[in-house]
Amino acid sequence: MRAADRTSNSASDYNQPAGIGGLPSQVGSVIFSGTYDLLSALYRVRALPLTDGASYLIAVRHEGAEYQAEVKVSGHQTIKTGVGSFGTVVTRLNVKGLHDNDIRIYFSDDERHVPVLVTSKGRAGEIRAELVASELMVPSKPGEKKAAAPPVTSTPDQRFILPPQSTAGTSQPSTTSASDAGNPLPPDLPFKVGEQLNYQVYLANGIQPIGTISFAVRARGRYFNLNGLFLSAAAQTSGAGAQLFPVSDQVNSYVDPTSLLPFRTELNMSEGRHRTNRSYNLDQNRGAAVADNRERVDIPVGTHDLVSLVYAIRTFDLSPQRQNAISILATARPRTLLVKSQRRETIDLNGQKIAALMLTLTTDDPLSDKMQMRMWVGDDSRHLPLRFTAVTELGPVRADLAVVPTIPQ
Repeated sequence: MRAADRTSNSASDYNQPAGIGGLPSQVGSVIFSGTYDLLSALYRVRALPLTDGASYLIAVRHEGAEYQAEVKVSGHQTIKTGVGSFGTVVTRLNVKGLHDNDIRIYFSDDERHVPVLVTSKGRAGEIRAELVASELMVPSKPGEKKAAAPPVTSTPDQRFILPPQSTAGTSQPSTTSASDAGNPLPPDLPFKVGEQLNYQVYLANGIQPIGTISFAVRARGRYFNLNGLFLSAAAQTSGAGAQLFPVSDQVNSYVDPTSLLPFRTELNMSEGRHRTNRSYNLDQNRGAAVADNRERVDIPVGTHDLVSLVYAIRTFDLSPQRQNAISILATARPRTLLVKSQRRETIDLNGQKIAALMLTLTTDDPLSDKMQMRMWVGDDSRHLPLRFTAVTELGPVRADLAVVPTIPQ
């Protein structure tokens, strides 16, 4: 994991008969001769039977150093990922001479042994690498086009994920899943499945971006045994911004397609020295958000999360001087957010003059306008978010939509 922030070019000969094969055999263990690199070692393990209680010893070379690794099968577990729920074989990876980070690899419990999830416990908390897509290419006969096999088999809690769109300006998605075709969104929503909005983040009046933010309407499908819509947001700093204040945030929101109220929120946020990695199941009927560690947070009925609130605002009546109140779950506790449409303005965005509505976003905290959050949305039925501004630890920042859609909805 520590080597992930640097790259190197090297070539090595892995045909040595020595390595871990020279060790004496252990009871219940299978030892492989020769030395593997990281990638070939993973495929070698996938080819193993991975029977209960078995352990497999393998030598792995990485960046000139050789490591002796043990992969031990510890049991079975059902894992939920972005592409569904899987029965998995749980293995633990131990590397001799390295700190024990409790690395666990969860392989699908079938002949393919797809690595569904990898977890490791570091100083900053748990690190998770989760499967987001899988496709098996079936060999074809000469002259025939290759056909893709169905995705990895999972339980009925199957999720459908669309690939991100290449531009933010496409109002019609280029592809849809079978679930989207059979369960279209309500026609009055101002967005469609496949919409992706990308923003450049600037410090004060700077002209060089210091980061990016993106919002995406991923897919309509069945998530956590509920009919839902998958929304996501990601933010990260780059270049000088990353040196000043490193940010890497990912928030997933699974919402009711009609009310846009979330029933599942996943937060993976890293901002400076602050880390947040938690998930909530929201019971909108009983007014409760329950974290994966069983911690319960009482919330008002009709509470949004940090992603769904952006899409909910787009459905509001935003006539000037009109104010809407919305309850939000801001990482760990609920707050009331007041969204007031102040006035109509024409803003300059990427060299284009755009008719917009300027909104103020304040909270019920004692310092209600501490962050001076402002939002400009298009003055039409779509209410497309065009610009965000706020005062942060870095100072005043703004996020501008990178590409303005020109195709009317």
